[in-house]
Amino acid sequence: MTDLPVVIIGAGPVGLAAAAHLIEYEQTPLIFEAGETVGQNMMSWAHVRMFSPWQYTVDKAMVRLLEADGWDMPPLADLPTGGDLVTRFLRPFAELSSVKPHLRLKSKVIAISRLHTDKMKDKSRDEQPFVLHIEEANGDDYFIEAKAVIDASGTWHNPNPLGSHGLMASGEKANREAIYYGIPDILGEDSQRYANKRVLVVGNGHSAINALLELGKLRETYPETTMFWAMRGTHMQKVYGGQGDDALPARGALGTRMKALVDNGAVTILSPFYLAKIERENEGLCVSGDSNSSQQSVLVDEIIGTTGARPDLGMLRELRLNLDSSLETTPILAPMIDPNIHSCGTVRPHGEAELRHPESNFYMVGMKSYGRAPSFLLATGYEQARSVVAYLAGDYQAAKEVQLDLPETGVCSTDFVDGDSGVVSACCGAPVEAQAEVASISIGDIPVKLETIELGSNGGGCC
Repeated sequence: MTDLPVVIIGAGPVGLAAAAHLIEYEQTPLIFEAGETVGQNMMSWAHVRMFSPWQYTVDKAMVRLLEADGWDMPPLADLPTGGDLVTRFLRPFAELSSVKPHLRLKSKVIAISRLHTDKMKDKSRDEQPFVLHIEEANGDDYFIEAKAVIDASGTWHNPNPLGSHGLMASGEKANREAIYYGIPDILGEDSQRYANKRVLVVGNGHSAINALLELGKLRETYPETTMFWAMRGTHMQKVYGGQGDDALPARGALGTRMKALVDNGAVTILSPFYLAKIERENEGLCVSGDSNSSQQSVLVDEIIGTTGARPDLGMLRELRLNLDSSLETTPILAPMIDPNIHSCGTVRPHGEAELRHPESNFYMVGMKSYGRAPSFLLATGYEQARSVVAYLAGDYQAAKEVQLDLPETGVCSTDFVDGDSGVVSACCGAPVEAQAEVASISIGDIPVKLETIELGSNGGGCC
């Protein structure tokens, strides 16, 4: 299989980073992207300014290849938008002579298996090449073989439903035309959709805060714009984040500005709110759900869903995967990023070993590797890609030497311990009381020592 390519699924930042590292190892990448351009998913939020500066949003191998071609790095401290990252970084990289011949746009991977071998077969499985079923935008389809597969297709295209059960709420599908999943361009091309309307934002992450802040700005011009904010949680300090303590000032400023908007009475908060039903009425949409064991409803015109996303595992059905039962990531990575354990995004460095599946030479990297966990940062994905490619190229020592240097968020779930224990913890060194709760966790039948999930200061950060 040595002459076969390494197939990369998805031409987003992490997928292209994997391609860059393969090229530096003199390996042949073959990149399949379902969209019309590299960074297709990012273009849906091209208007959103990232809180991570260029320093943390570019991959070193991509930069090396670009600079060798005469490309100039943007100022490291500047904050790019999603569109900037695509047009100023991903597209120039995709046009390099060492990359362009290996890129297939408008080509979607719809299934992966082993040649002449289905999921049930054990004998000589790892000796067979992968076979991928490709479908092009014009309807044509074909198969291609690969010696390894790196799935960097992300999760943005597969948003979580609004229903609080992890399922679609009643009426969610029927009223799809009034729901936007993600971050609409509220101050740009979508402004008239929300101007002087009653808008419900569902979710409590940075995407929700971005949408609400833009609605607040829109309200300055269209004062009848009314904002409702529905979330399941009740800890507003946790939602606002580290604010002034955040090592990324732009990320901290999101929480500070959001708190000011709420304190000024511009936003009506529904918390806790477990959305159950969306019904069309003459005056708009009646959105109802449970709140503190009672029914609550609100009448709105538009809904913005920022409830996160989940991995689409359908195309991987014929592969042998080992997934955590809740996060849908690898069992080794899961306790390192589980928001039920911690929320600050601080994660121990991880790479090929933590991302390994029973299916030899298959890896999920980037946002998809995090499953349903929300705390992914681009720099984390870049390091994943570097480690995985090093392993595939036979550079096993480099694959093991995983390092991350990312800023703290300034807030951690250990700051929100229930009860009167008085436990105080810096982000994110678990205090003794918290350690006692997690010391006995296990993955399947394998006991996991505390050190496996101990959270260091050189980890990730919430996206």
